[in-house]
This record gives sequence, C-alpha cells and structure tokens, in this order.
Amino acid sequence: MRLTVIVATLAALVWGVAQAAGPSLRVEVEIPRLRVAEYHPPYVAFWIEGEGHAVAANLAVWYEIDHHGGEGEKWLKDLRQWWRRSGRGLDMPVDGVAGATRRPGRHTLTFDSGDGALSGLAPGDYRLVVEAAREVGGREVRRLDFHWPPRDAHTLETRGEDELGEIKLHLVP
Repeated sequence: MRLTVIVATLAALVWGVAQAAGPSLRVEVEIPRLRVAEYHPPYVAFWIEGEGHAVAANLAVWYEIDHHGGEGEKWLKDLRQWWRRSGRGLDMPVDGVAGATRRPGRHTLTFDSGDGALSGLAPGDYRLVVEAAREVGGREVRRLDFHWPPRDAHTLETRGEDELGEIKLHLVP
C-alpha cells in the first residue's frame, strides 16, 4: 500500500513538472556523408521566421568557432539567408546559439518555452528554417511551417538533396 502511494506521488510530481515545462520543439537533422575529394563539415544555421521572413528566434549556428583566432567567422556570410536576415547584426559567438560544426550523422537540438530562444515567441504561424553551406561544396535551405504553441504533439518532416539529409521537427504542447 505504502509503495503504491509513493509511486502515485512520484508519477503526479513528474507529470506536473512536464506540464509546467510548457510547449517544446525538437529538431533532428541529418548531415549526410558525402563522397567527395575534399570534405569540410557544413556551417548550419537554425532559426524561426515569422511573417515577412522576419527572424523571430535564432536557435543555433554551427561553425568553426576556434578556427585560427576567429577566422571561421568570416565564412558565416556563406549562410546567405541567415546572414542577411540576422547574422550580420550579431556579435559572434552568441551564448547558447553558437556551436561547433558537426560531422556526418544525426544530431538533435531541443528547446522549450522557458529557453531564451523561445521565451518571447508569441502565438502564431512560423517557419523553421535550416540552412547549410559547405566549403568546396554547396548550399541548401529547407523550411517547415508550424503553429506555436502546438495544439497537439506532432512531427513535421522534410529532406534535403545534397548538404542536408532528413530533417524532423517534433512539436510538443
């Protein structure tokens, strides 16, 4: 009997904490393994845009942070759309946004409404944008439309053609 009460109390506590966390989103992105003579990991930017392509939130930017005293920053402008809309106005590295490039494979980023990136996101329709650019390679942009905050849990998907593989956006109310 006592164990049942303890388990029920813990379950209620965990459920309450999960509910208090609020809505969240998780982005899964695949960096494909390319068979090329000279491979460099891509620079990748993740952001949310609202009406008129205005940047509502910068989520992450992967680039060569420690490349010869910050020299890697000069290639950020190859992320053309992100750079024009947001990047050139930022003083890199941005805490909580900037990160190192990633090797081929699947990578996950998770954000909740309490995070800085999503804390000011007003209810409405948005678009997740993922842009990748690779030295001696190509450039690619993929978009996924979504509503914030999500009304129910669901997953949206798209697939890149060259620089990006599968991209999934998981939304949780």
